[in-house]
Amino acid sequence: MPVSTVKICGVRRLEDALVAAEAGADYIGMVFVPGRRRCIEPAAARVITDALGELGPDAPRSVGLFGDQPVEEVLDTIAAAGLDCVQLCGDESPDDCRRVRQHAGVIKVLHVADDADIAGMVELIDAYAAAGCAITLDSQVSGLHGGTGQSFDWSIAAKLAESGRQFLLAGGLTPENVADAAAQVNPWGVDVSSGVETDGAQDRAKIRQFVANARSGG
Repeated sequence: MPVSTVKICGVRRLEDALVAAEAGADYIGMVFVPGRRRCIEPAAARVITDALGELGPDAPRSVGLFGDQPVEEVLDTIAAAGLDCVQLCGDESPDDCRRVRQHAGVIKVLHVADDADIAGMVELIDAYAAAGCAITLDSQVSGLHGGTGQSFDWSIAAKLAESGRQFLLAGGLTPENVADAAAQVNPWGVDVSSGVETDGAQDRAKIRQFVANARSGG
């Protein structure tokens, strides 16, 4: 089943962002978590967001990824980098999300354990949705906020989708499995980082194939 929304994450080079835009991605994600391999400086991100802005109203929206950073730091980076949205990947509260939401769109990442309780996940999703957040479901890996290349039990996500909750599915997606994941889970969208990399760098052929397979359902 094709998905309506595709996010390409971990972008550090303008050329990769433009390939993702040309391929039809809806969101371009850039990492601002200090110490992470994919981290980008706000000035470098601004080059990318300015270029995306020149593509017109149908250009992908820029997303900055943060994890347990002070709200003031997030807001400063939004302004410096010219971000449309942020993706909060740590333990940020709904109130934190509301504060950021006054300045940019917010995607809240919820990390899913393999023994996750469906009722508890529904309650958590609803709490953040009430704060105005879109939701991403990603794998739970100790000490990491995402980008691990590890998937979680998709049957949990499928049950959440059946309950009427909307989310982006992340964690271990690749051009080869994204269509199967979409068919099993029926998410609102899909989010990829390591799955479109080769030797730690974004692979433009994989970006194009990922978007095409997500859009076509195979």
